[in-house]
Amino acid sequence: MTDARRFVEQQSDEAQATARRFVVLATRGLVPMFDQQQQLFCYSLKKTERGMVQEGLSPRYTMMTLMGLHRLEEAGGVSPIEIEPVLESLLRNLDWVKDIGDLGVLLWTCALVAPERLSESEGRMDLETALVRYPSAKRGVTMELAWFLTGLSNWALAYPEKLPRLKDLAFQTFDMLNQNRGEQGFFGHLARNAGVQGRTRGRIGSFADQVYPIYAMTRFSQAYQEESALQMALQTGRGLCDAQGSLGQWWWHYDSSSGRVLEGYPVFSVHQHAMGPMTLFALGEAAQCDFTPWIYRGLQWINSENELGFNMEDDSAQVIWRCQFRPASQVKTYLKAALNLGSPNAPYEAKKDLKVLFECRPYELGWLLYAFAGRVGQPSSALAEKRSSAMAIGSGVVSGKSYR
Repeated sequence: MTDARRFVEQQSDEAQATARRFVVLATRGLVPMFDQQQQLFCYSLKKTERGMVQEGLSPRYTMMTLMGLHRLEEAGGVSPIEIEPVLESLLRNLDWVKDIGDLGVLLWTCALVAPERLSESEGRMDLETALVRYPSAKRGVTMELAWFLTGLSNWALAYPEKLPRLKDLAFQTFDMLNQNRGEQGFFGHLARNAGVQGRTRGRIGSFADQVYPIYAMTRFSQAYQEESALQMALQTGRGLCDAQGSLGQWWWHYDSSSGRVLEGYPVFSVHQHAMGPMTLFALGEAAQCDFTPWIYRGLQWINSENELGFNMEDDSAQVIWRCQFRPASQVKTYLKAALNLGSPNAPYEAKKDLKVLFECRPYELGWLLYAFAGRVGQPSSALAEKRSSAMAIGSGVVSGKSYR
């Protein structure tokens, strides 16, 4: 065996061990984020002087987390939260579906977790008017359109007989999403014709505005055999890999016209351990490409191989801390990014004044499970948490009650 090959295999083994450890942490860490009485996951879990405190409740994050827990169970693991009652509670009353993103995540979740529930809930969704009824659809918000396209595509894959009926709506959503895509393959945050915001945010797109469309177009291409969608997803995916930072960072904001990174920070842990991997794994499998070097390089950022030399994984708190950020307002950040649009030397990788944000959101751990639970094997029975004992772990967490 050559030295180069031995080095590659060693790196892969280390990355697998890291991912396996993260899966165990996420499985345990989701318990303190769950409100048993409301049957919902919180919006965020924050470190405070009183300890770890729940903030708010989020049906959307609950849906995303259920998909991760379902993937864990599919892989032979034990979910610490019983999935069916939570899903049943969410489906009982759909008043929480406020926008097309919520509807998309609902379709996505049901298609994967309980496809038989789609038909019985279909009459309450009014899918045909979704693109003209919801505000985010009318503004062409990239991330939410991508969730909707993913939901439609997964539904069609779960029920092939639905393909003809969903086809027009799926292609219309795909076309709207594609309009937000620049020549270099990167996506802006929303449609450029969406008023004043569209003239600025229509050009600037976040990391989420790249990975969710990649995932959506990948699934769309599989549902409808649309090769052009897969090629678009590949262009964006390869562009992200080319732009990855020297420490494996997935940067925050991109110029959809030039394909350049506009603003590097915050670097979010969920991008490193979950959203980047889940998207590039799916794309790689569909296109028969290997993105694992970039995926595993991104994982290394979590464990002290980052700007601050800080371990974002906290086993005692059972979380991976949210991000490393500069304490500046979001408005200032967008303004700075906009002013740098014409500069080829935007200082997006400057490390000055970075801090750690000590909070974690349930979807972050849910997407981590979605990405890795089926790829790393499951812990031994001695490590697998039973539901009864796992629920006791969260008993000391202070709970908030606002819905977000």
